[in-house]
Amino acid sequence: MEHAAPERPKTRTRSPRVRSEANIHIRATVQTKHLIDTAAIAVGKSLSEFVLDSARQHAIDVLLDQRLFVLDPEKYDAFISALDNPPPAGAKLKALMTRKPLWQK
Repeated sequence: MEHAAPERPKTRTRSPRVRSEANIHIRATVQTKHLIDTAAIAVGKSLSEFVLDSARQHAIDVLLDQRLFVLDPEKYDAFISALDNPPPAGAKLKALMTRKPLWQK
């Protein structure tokens, strides 16, 4: 199923050009390219600008999800208390801490 490329508006505002130093090459189905191109046109961006902005924002979200978490005050206090008062090390933890890492063998 072929889709004709949507027509781009004649007047678009672009953000100031920043010199790109790296390329990202991707392949997509015709339907996916059409969908993304249509969305890019809807917000007045080129396909490259839209894809790069979307990928950049998603990358930030993924990294923040792995580094940032939010707790209400009660749970935060319990978390800090657990960090400040860890249980004593068990036999498995002690064995792990005395084991030589693979890269040092």
